[in-house]
Amino acid sequence: MEEIILITGGAGSIGSRLARKLLQSNCQIIILDNLSSSYVWNIPVSNNVLFIKGDILNDDDLEKVFSYKPEIVYHLAAFFANQNSVEHPKDDLLANALGTLKILQYSLLNKCRRVIYASSGCSIYGSDAKIPISEDNPTTLYLETPYQVTKMTGECYCNYFYKYYGLDVVKARLFTCYGPGEVPGKYRGVIANFFYNALTRKPLVITGTGKESRDFTYTDDVAEALVLMKNEQNIIAGESFNVASGIEIFIEQIVKYFVEKFNVEVVYTNRRSWDHHTRVQADISKIKNMLGYEPKTTLKDGLMNTYNWFIENWEN
Repeated sequence: MEEIILITGGAGSIGSRLARKLLQSNCQIIILDNLSSSYVWNIPVSNNVLFIKGDILNDDDLEKVFSYKPEIVYHLAAFFANQNSVEHPKDDLLANALGTLKILQYSLLNKCRRVIYASSGCSIYGSDAKIPISEDNPTTLYLETPYQVTKMTGECYCNYFYKYYGLDVVKARLFTCYGPGEVPGKYRGVIANFFYNALTRKPLVITGTGKESRDFTYTDDVAEALVLMKNEQNIIAGESFNVASGIEIFIEQIVKYFVEKFNVEVVYTNRRSWDHHTRVQADISKIKNMLGYEPKTTLKDGLMNTYNWFIENWEN
């Protein structure tokens, strides 16, 4: 029997790669996305994929997608990300907090087998976490953007629905994701924006010194981790998992790749007032030991694959 899976935010970079991964197994996929920061051409074309343009805040849209009785819900839809939330805190609150609450409510009412919530490892641990950051690292109330606050709120709602109602909820704490499907833009990731600037012969803009680090995680590796969370038969309800490469990459390493490949200029600007993360690296031993996760994509290969995707989809 085909498994029915709902992906909110399925037209985004992670959601679209997840859909492609899931299509390798016997399943029917429903994608709910309002296309506010994604594009329909990102969605894989398949008879096993149903796209519904709609919003997680709209009850009519939610009733429609849950009428298909999904067994698994991937809640990836979000108001992304830090700077956007600073400029639009109310929109962030509605999408990331209320939107998550509504997804959990509908999942409970429709007796979904498991909900997998996309949290943010770069958000909930705060800027003072010691690297490598494990799931046992204390979370903090001293968060620095509305996005960080609402991602933490989403986790709190997940914990509540698990403990009070017994809803099987798993929290995926994603770190800095990059790869095919991610479009450039004002609020988007550094690698997508670097590719766009390099290909349009504009300088790379470094926010800070370049000596800051992040745990860059390729989207196909993220998708693999999310599939493992769905497939795991052992009891993992209520668990949190870091989803990352486990490798600390400095921004200046990324810059070096672009300068050598594209011969572009580099300009520096001040770090944003809320950005106090200097070094980020995740400890991924828990997801390795419990789920058998192993990131397969090197930074070199990930950047090359992302470059090829940009070239193939440039007209879009």
